Amino acid sequence: MSYTYLDSEAKKAIYSKFGGAATNTGSTDAQVAILTKRIQHLTEHLRSNKKDHATRLSLLKMVGQRRRFLEYIKHKDVLKYRALIAELGIRR
Repeated sequence: MSYTYLDSEAKKAIYSKFGGAATNTGSTDAQVAILTKRIQHLTEHLRSNKKDHATRLSLLKMVGQRRRFLEYIKHKDVLKYRALIAELGIRR
């Protein structure tokens, strides 16, 4: 399975936008942004492949991981949390 929708150039752009630098891959904000892109892609995939239960399980795990990251950010800095979910368009 190739991830052409999220190639290395797209990841670097997301990391530099949300993490501050293209090499800051461990930033919680950047990880939330990457997970959001992956979740959006898998959601579109599942709309056309309704019986793909393995992908559905992966999607649920990613949503849970993103939720834990967002809880961490909210605990650390509420204003940063609100700005991040507004920019990514996440319903919370």
